[in-house]
Amino acid sequence: MDGPVDAELEQVLDAIGPRLRALRRDRGLTLEALAEATGISVSTLSRLEAGKRRPSLELLIPLARAHRVALDQLVAAPASGDPRVHLQPVHRHDGSVVVPLTQYPGRLRVFKQVLAPREPKLVTHGGYEWLYVLAGTVRLILGEHERQRELTLSPGEVAEFDTSEPHWFGPADDRPVEVLHLFGPQGDQVVLRT
Repeated sequence: MDGPVDAELEQVLDAIGPRLRALRRDRGLTLEALAEATGISVSTLSRLEAGKRRPSLELLIPLARAHRVALDQLVAAPASGDPRVHLQPVHRHDGSVVVPLTQYPGRLRVFKQVLAPREPKLVTHGGYEWLYVLAGTVRLILGEHERQRELTLSPGEVAEFDTSEPHWFGPADDRPVEVLHLFGPQGDQVVLRT
């Protein structure tokens, strides 16, 4: 490799340690907790964060998994190609449209949805959901039988719930609604910081 490439590579590698430390601290994790989650020793994690150990894929992949981020977010690889994202809307048979805004499986997933009026049908599945109403009035049904509760959400309002509870959401009237919908694995919750 020639000089400029070596210098660029060194910059990328040198930035990984501080990025790992900031990510761990932002999530409120100790080195011990991260070591338990990843199977990487506390001393190795400490040396990685301090820049005293070179990162390898064997170390970065479990860390990306534990922090639920894409590997390129840890490495901050230089941008290549066209930076525009070309979203692919999915048109459903019930008239609804789903636009996936994230592409990384196994993490928190974000969708923009336009939901057409339809009859409520309660569902359950593993995970955790967070809804933000962009336009229209959303009807949210949680629980069933005597424990069932119904909420009406207006633009700017948010609801979050465990999807193991029977639930349904859609338009409260005969007009479509537009929502941002975040869905994460069981136990994942959105953490808002002010």
